[in-house]
Amino acid sequence: MTSLRPGSTIGILGGGQLARMLAKAGARLGLRAHVYSPVADDPAFEVCAARAIAAFEDETALAEFAAAVDVVTYEFENVPSQTAAFLEAHSLVRPNPRVLALTQDRLTEKSFVRGLGIETAPFENVESVEMLAAAVSRLGLPAILKTRRFGYDGKGQIMLREGADLSAAFEQLGRAPCVLEGFVPFAREVSVVAARGADGAFRAYDVCENVHEHHILALTVAPARISPQTAAASVEMARKIAEAADYVGVIAVEMFVVETAGGERLVVNEIAPRVHNSGHWTLDGAVTSQFEQHMRAVAGWPLGSTRRHGARVEMRNLIGEQVDEWPDLLAEEGACLHLYGKKETRPGRKMGHVTRVFADRD
Repeated sequence: MTSLRPGSTIGILGGGQLARMLAKAGARLGLRAHVYSPVADDPAFEVCAARAIAAFEDETALAEFAAAVDVVTYEFENVPSQTAAFLEAHSLVRPNPRVLALTQDRLTEKSFVRGLGIETAPFENVESVEMLAAAVSRLGLPAILKTRRFGYDGKGQIMLREGADLSAAFEQLGRAPCVLEGFVPFAREVSVVAARGADGAFRAYDVCENVHEHHILALTVAPARISPQTAAASVEMARKIAEAADYVGVIAVEMFVVETAGGERLVVNEIAPRVHNSGHWTLDGAVTSQFEQHMRAVAGWPLGSTRRHGARVEMRNLIGEQVDEWPDLLAEEGACLHLYGKKETRPGRKMGHVTRVFADRD
């Protein structure tokens, strides 16, 4: 594929805040965003050039959408696999739908990563209470039971400790196929947000450190407090994953940093085949934001600089009623406020974020 020209249309599956920020980034470069979502009041519809409100299973609407765009991408990984396959038969889809299939199932994803020689948490497939008991006997407790599909922000997972009722835990997750993950005694959580272009070019942002509260990302700081050697190793892991998946676009790889007597060790937790919450700091803290970078990549354009502004950048999510702090944040010098335009404030819902760029690391 030759590079798209300015004025081309990029179709985005999903209409949440990630699609909203992708559309805004594309518009600055003269790229139109056509957003497809079954949810009529999604925030991306406020800023896109065109919209399609239809179910992901509506093949007539999907065919019309594919005919109206030059390339298709997505803002979240739970797009039905049959939707992605249907669109690929009618249009170019980036990242490729095989990446969706890979990351939609935790068992498949972890097996893929481990097959590349990259360490993950120990894991076992669980499809019954009997399989769960056998997995616990091998991995020990504490351990985390996760549904293989459709889990995010702490949903679809349960921490199992000594004395846990295994039958009740499996029942609580709907008796769905699961993986049991052995507990990783990590010192910190980090992520690599990077991009791979259609020509194979690869660029990564500074490795960032993440703090979660109630299983939801609360704070991201770049750069992470890790050694240069660990940072380089984490970027190389992300590169290896992206190349093995023939990936095009922005990808995020979440990792645990484990401190040992011999130094820091990296354990891959999850892959996100899209722009990522931990990359929001790049909107104000890097030369090229992750959103612009993704639009560049899927359009076949050269990747932009990932150089960080300042010595340290912080991104804090505004979750639920924290969004009510907006007047104080607007008045704070140096604070960059981003509100997502969501009409209803709910506990645990990401309503916006604020970034701050600092001249020194302290």
